[in-house]
Amino acid sequence: MRKSQASRQTRQIRPLDRAFFSRDPRRVARELLGKVLVRQREHTDVRQAAGARLTARIVEVEAYLGAEDPAAHAAAGNTARTSVLFGPPGHAYVYFIYGNHYCLNVSCEPEGRAGSVLIRALEPLSGMEEMAKARGIEIHGPKDLLKLNSGPGRLAQAFAITRDLDNGCDLTSVASGLWIGEDGYRPHGVRITPRIGITKAADRPLRYMLAGNTFVSGRKIRSQ
Repeated sequence: MRKSQASRQTRQIRPLDRAFFSRDPRRVARELLGKVLVRQREHTDVRQAAGARLTARIVEVEAYLGAEDPAAHAAAGNTARTSVLFGPPGHAYVYFIYGNHYCLNVSCEPEGRAGSVLIRALEPLSGMEEMAKARGIEIHGPKDLLKLNSGPGRLAQAFAITRDLDNGCDLTSVASGLWIGEDGYRPHGVRITPRIGITKAADRPLRYMLAGNTFVSGRKIRSQ
């Protein structure tokens, strides 16, 4: 872990506006790298203390291109499950997978055109103790921090993200308790690989990550 990244002050985080997400998911995915996911609620369940502020930098994402993308949930059409993807951009699409964890996506494209970005890994910035409690683990050193948010299921658990609580929430609004913001950080390099953990359209280079970041969920690099 690079100390300069983990210790960066995150008090001046400004929420991204809706226009940021109203674009092609590939562009949104690339530009989401370095942004900050924030969880702050005044009242929540036992996994997170009331008023606790969790922040983590987005270091790995995957783009899903809507109806034209066989791997995207939106390929099945506008259903009760996928309606968020066809709604206004900048909203959370949360789904349950493999019977044991949730995944956080953000809707992209103008309303009526489905597209999304899956958040795959985060670098923790603040609230690590709360994240560890939610994950059911202990932090004894820097290596344990890798267990908090490296992977979509882990980060959802660390941030207490569930479909019932967060599906459809506005990720451009601090009032939602879960949002994405900008703190001035600028990535120095981006790596791109095919998406992982899927069987359809698995060869498309739509997985983006911060180059050299130790918190990404995999190490296979194809291009820059």
